[in-house]
Amino acid sequence: MSSRKQSPNASGSYASGSSSISKRDGQSRIRCRCGKDAVVRTVRQGPNLGMKFYGCPSWPDTHCDMFRWVNQSINLDDYAMKILEKETIIHEMEAELKTKDEKIKKLQLKKENLEEDVQEMKFEVSCTRIELIKSARNEKNLMIALVLSWLFFVIILYYGQ
Repeated sequence: MSSRKQSPNASGSYASGSSSISKRDGQSRIRCRCGKDAVVRTVRQGPNLGMKFYGCPSWPDTHCDMFRWVNQSINLDDYAMKILEKETIIHEMEAELKTKDEKIKKLQLKKENLEEDVQEMKFEVSCTRIELIKSARNEKNLMIALVLSWLFFVIILYYGQ
């Protein structure tokens, strides 16, 4: 008799494998991969101590590692409901993602518009600076022209008498 050390699987048991269910004479029997009818065993160590499970009758002398809890039933309605719940969550998440994408697009468009407005304002500021420089130059030129015209007027008055 060979001994195998097993680690706990996802359900916390110390065995793994697959099984099939066959019906004869109205009774269901569980069959392992070897094709033999599974036997009921009891967990003797670990967190599931005392729990019953189906296993291969040839274990441990074979590589068949069939495992299934005795009280485990395959309920397709439960699986269908779980799938429906997951699909609903997926659809809700997709809708939320779409809404957030739309908000991001609106914010990006608003950002682009603001960037264009900033560029226009910078251009207007530079044009206003140029106008200001021209106005200051014109003011200086007009002041010189005014002084010269008064000088000319004074000269004409002085020599005109």
